[in-house]
Amino acid sequence: MRSMMLMALVALSLGAQPVAAKPPLREVAEIDDGLLWIGIADEIRKTCPDISARMVSAFSRLNELRNKALKLGYSADEIKAYVRSDAEKARMRQRGYAWLETKGVAVGDVQGYCALGREEIDRNSSIGSLLRAH
Repeated sequence: MRSMMLMALVALSLGAQPVAAKPPLREVAEIDDGLLWIGIADEIRKTCPDISARMVSAFSRLNELRNKALKLGYSADEIKAYVRSDAEKARMRQRGYAWLETKGVAVGDVQGYCALGREEIDRNSSIGSLLRAH
């Protein structure tokens, strides 16, 4: 009887423990950085007329990121809210522009985007693997 009461108290106390909240998706580096690389590749292909997207690869990568987020316990609605958020889009755009700047490329510099795109393609980086040079 005493051991049953002790087990019940332990079970109740375990149930009362707060569940650790998931961090916002923007704080999950694998997801946030993955979307950043996709966004930069998209910016390069839109700016450089000599580079196009590997759309199947891009959609596949997006699906991989979505599945990873689902496996981490995020709901489809949480994922949608994150990727559709105007604030997150603006934050991601700023991250992308800052990254381009570290590579010596000014926003909108067609020649710079093309050179960087070809370099990323040659390296077969996360960005380059989403692009094709003509």
